[in-house]
Amino acid sequence: MKSIISIITAALFSSITYNTCAQIGKYHNEDFNINEVNVSHHIDLGITVWEITVYGKAAQTTPIKAGQLDGAPVLGYVFPTSLKPIDVGFNQTEGIVALALTSHPDFDDTPLWDENSDNIYNNDGIVWHPHWVVLHEDKRVAGGLSVKQFQKADETVVLPPTNPGMPMYMDSPGYPVTAKMNTIKVVVPDYRINNRTDFNYDGVTAFLKVNTSNTELPMLGVYEVFSIASGDLSLPYKVKQ
Repeated sequence: MKSIISIITAALFSSITYNTCAQIGKYHNEDFNINEVNVSHHIDLGITVWEITVYGKAAQTTPIKAGQLDGAPVLGYVFPTSLKPIDVGFNQTEGIVALALTSHPDFDDTPLWDENSDNIYNNDGIVWHPHWVVLHEDKRVAGGLSVKQFQKADETVVLPPTNPGMPMYMDSPGYPVTAKMNTIKVVVPDYRINNRTDFNYDGVTAFLKVNTSNTELPMLGVYEVFSIASGDLSLPYKVKQ
């Protein structure tokens, strides 16, 4: 836990520096201002329900389309956790396991799922959907974090079969995401997290961006942190039983 806290605390300070020196981003509004975060375990159903409540309307704001993959904006409601990568189907690796609920109209990274139910599987990236990611410290971007990448030839890397085929620790698990009024929720079956219901977590809202042209930058980095449930990214919250 100590190493996780130190990494994300460093990211927090990096983001504060960025926000102090730059104008507030176009997406920094009440829809991403966290009021409360909760993860509750429903033993009778064998699920956990993950919720972020904001002061505005949850999931109401979506990214403005860039028209291409390179530079594509991504908005996220993110749950950093103390889960291990092996709990969600990755090989063991250093970093922060997070469940990110994202929207990005320029691309679709959930090839197995048809979130808008139009029988087309590659056109619904704007619909809020979940990803498991492994985040690590990355000082190249203003938010101080990026999704951990790997070389395609690295045979030690293990990804769940639902991964989107990108050289990053990312999965597209297909859990149902719903948003109503000021709360966005996702339902996760216990067996999909190694039956772990004793983990710590936090809540974050953030702006991310895709990079496919500059090798000096990460493929998917955090460029602005809007809100942090705990205030210091210390992962103080425990699953409610």
